[in-house]
Formats: sequence, C-alpha cells, structure tokens
Amino acid sequence: MTDHELDDANNDTALGLTGDGLSRRRVLGTGAITLTASALGTLMRPAAAAAAERPSAAPASAALPGGEYRPVVVPNGAKLPWKVVNGVKIFHLVAEEVEHEYAPGIKAHCWGYNGHVHGPTIEAVEGDRVRIYLSNRLPAATTLHCHGILLDNGMDGVGGLNQKAIQPGETFKYEVTLRQSGTGMYHSHHDEMTQMGLGMTGLFVIHPRHPRGPQVDRDFALMLHEWRVDVGAARPDPNEMVEFNLLTINGKAFPGTDPLVVKKGQRVRIRIGNLSAMDHHPIHLHGYRFKVTETDGGAIQESAQWPETTVLVPVGSTRTIEFVANEPGDWALHCHMTHHVMNQMGHGVPNMIGVKPGTLDEKVRRLLPGYMTMGQAGMADMGDMGMGVPNNSIPMSGGRGKHDRITMGGMFTILKVRDQLTGYGDPGWYDAPEGTLAERAPSADLERDGIDVKAPARAWADAQVRTG
Repeated sequence: MTDHELDDANNDTALGLTGDGLSRRRVLGTGAITLTASALGTLMRPAAAAAAERPSAAPASAALPGGEYRPVVVPNGAKLPWKVVNGVKIFHLVAEEVEHEYAPGIKAHCWGYNGHVHGPTIEAVEGDRVRIYLSNRLPAATTLHCHGILLDNGMDGVGGLNQKAIQPGETFKYEVTLRQSGTGMYHSHHDEMTQMGLGMTGLFVIHPRHPRGPQVDRDFALMLHEWRVDVGAARPDPNEMVEFNLLTINGKAFPGTDPLVVKKGQRVRIRIGNLSAMDHHPIHLHGYRFKVTETDGGAIQESAQWPETTVLVPVGSTRTIEFVANEPGDWALHCHMTHHVMNQMGHGVPNMIGVKPGTLDEKVRRLLPGYMTMGQAGMADMGDMGMGVPNNSIPMSGGRGKHDRITMGGMFTILKVRDQLTGYGDPGWYDAPEGTLAERAPSADLERDGIDVKAPARAWADAQVRTG
C-alpha cells in the first residue's frame, strides 16, 4: 500500500467514511459535497485528530481559525472533541465515575472524564482562544487546573484560592488565550490526593502556531500514573503513599498497553507526562538514542538538546523526546524502576530465592490441595504456571511474546518499527532477518571459539589473563 493509500485508509476510519469509500482528500477534492469551513472543521477536527495517522512528511491541517499541526496519537486513549463558535474553540469535559480496565482481568471503579481514565487529551494551537466547560457528575466537589498552562489567575482552578469548588450537578466555564506551545496537563485541584489518585488527570497539548525545525510524522502522547489496587478490590486506594502495585501508561498496564506503531524512516515525537502520586519515572527506550526536545516549560533550543536513551520524568512534569525510526524491530519502552514493570507486586512477599522445598509441597498439599512453593528461582515463571488468581487480579508479570513469555508488566509497552505498513494497527511480531537473532549456540561455534561450557567460570577468566 502506498503512502497516499495509507493516508486515505487512516483518514477514512477517522472520519467514519469507510462504508461509502470516501476519504478526506476525496471530500475536499470533489464538488459533489459542499461544506462551509466552520462546518467542515466541526466535522473533521475531533475525528481526524483522534486518528491522525499520516505517514507523509507534510503536516496535517488541523487548527481553526488558522495554523497546521500533526495531531497527536494517544495509544489506549482518546482526544477531546471540539468545535468553533465565533472563533473560539469549545471543549466540554464531564467529571464522572468510570469503570476502568487496566489490563484484561483487572478493573476498578475510578474517577475520570468523559468516560475515560485518564481524561481525553485536549489538543489546540498556540494563539487559540479556548473555552472549556466542566460539568461535575461526581458525588463530590471538584475543579479544573490546567497544569503548566499560562492563564489568568481566576482561571487557575485551585479550589478555594482561585474559585469556588464546582459542586455536584454544576457546570463551570474556563477560558484562556493560549500564549505558549508544548505539552501541559490538566487535573482536579480539589482534594487532589483523592481525585488525582482515582484517575482525574489528562494531557493538554498545544502545538506551535509557527513550527520550527524538522516536522514529525508520528506524535505520541503518554500519561504515566501509579495506583494501589488490592487483590479483589473494586476501587483504587488513593491513600497509598509507598506500595503502588499497578503502574500504567495511558491508564493501561502491560499486557494491556497498545504498541506505538511507526514506519521505518519516520521522525517520531513522544510526549510523556507524569501525574503519579509519588514516583518519578526513568523511561528507557531500547534500540535508539533520542534527544530531549521539550520540558513542560517549552521547547529546548537545538543547541541545548542532549542525547539520551533514558529520560527521567519527574512527578508533575512532562518531557518530550524525538528520534528518527531507522532501525526496524519490536523495541521495549518502559520505566526502569524494576518494581514498576510488575503488576500487583507487594512488598510483603517473602523472599524465597534459593529455598529448596524438598518434600514440603507434598506435605502441605494434604492440607491445601494444589499448593506449590513459588519464587525460589524468581518470579519469571509465575505467569506460566496456570494457577488460578483471585478475582480482579492478574499475574505479576506480563504476557506472551513472539518467542516466550515477556516477564514484565506495569509501565511497559513496545515501539514497533516496520519497513512497510498497511495501516497503524498492531502489525504483529517482528521477524528478525537471518543471522540477527540471538539463539542457542551451536556446538561447532563453541568448539571453534574455545568455549568449554562445563569448565568453571573462573578457569575461563584465568586463561584470558594468561593469554591476554
């Protein structure tokens, strides 16, 4: 499929036009359908921004009353629809309880916006006049704080300080002319521990009115968060301060996270926001070096950008990275705090590493049929044991990969780079070219290179010292 055909396929889906074969380009290029600029913007903008899956280098037109940008992609998430009224972009947020699934097998009653945890991403352009209505359908008062966004003091959303709290059943109006670009966030600023802890957060992306530097082909937006959901519990515990046992990207824990799909050669931007309760997250990308191009304060001058393979995203901050996807494959993207890539891990688990249970299992089964001593060789095999788990819980580590079980969970996803794509859905697992896959060493190779696998490791080290 050519790039133009891929454009059409993705935009057909975005506009809901696949049934009659229309695409945005065909709508704009024919005289058979006539739409006013504002009506076309109202129709296209929320849908096109929701999919925005264009592999060509030219930016997608998106802003009214002016401006262009590449709309962000929110894996596992949503974007907030908008319309233009008298030159003002109108958004409507609804704070409400949401039944949210973190990964297959575990759900909880959370608080979010418009049926989503986290709330749908707000997307606009520098210079836009933006009006946001917030309707409160929660059983408690709330407010809206646009985190990192420059605005009038009375629009800052700190309950009691800048405004009255929004009571259940009320709708408040916030209005601002955006005088910056970059990646911000939004969240409740009333009883923050409870409301943010239950999921009331979202991303607020502001594109520059006059973009500078190389334009990106794929622009991803990721929100990091942490939760305490006890096994069998129906709600997260917002009082937790230390033992968070679900770490999520856009509200999902692996294996529930969608991959980031990219065509080889595309320039990629990943925006990462962190509204976790307590923890910073060092996000590590395999297979690539990238540059840190923005903080929540805005763009970093090119001369000041620095190369990394891991970017630390502090609590309450955003970081943006960019790179060219020149190496195909399935590349891990994850927090490098090891307990943050586990699911429902608890600090109260006894350390069984090295324990030799002997006949213990047989003896205990007389009292507890099916008992198995676990953890004496680590946690990696627990997901494959086939044992039942309590209601509303999942195994601590990941899901099935191409070759074996991926023994990670939590704040983990996959960047999937391919030479050819027919769309931006999951392309499946990567097939490594011959000679590029790590595999069992042939005996002939071991003999050729003088590797005696039965000799003590110390003997190999001593031999290298003598011959080195």
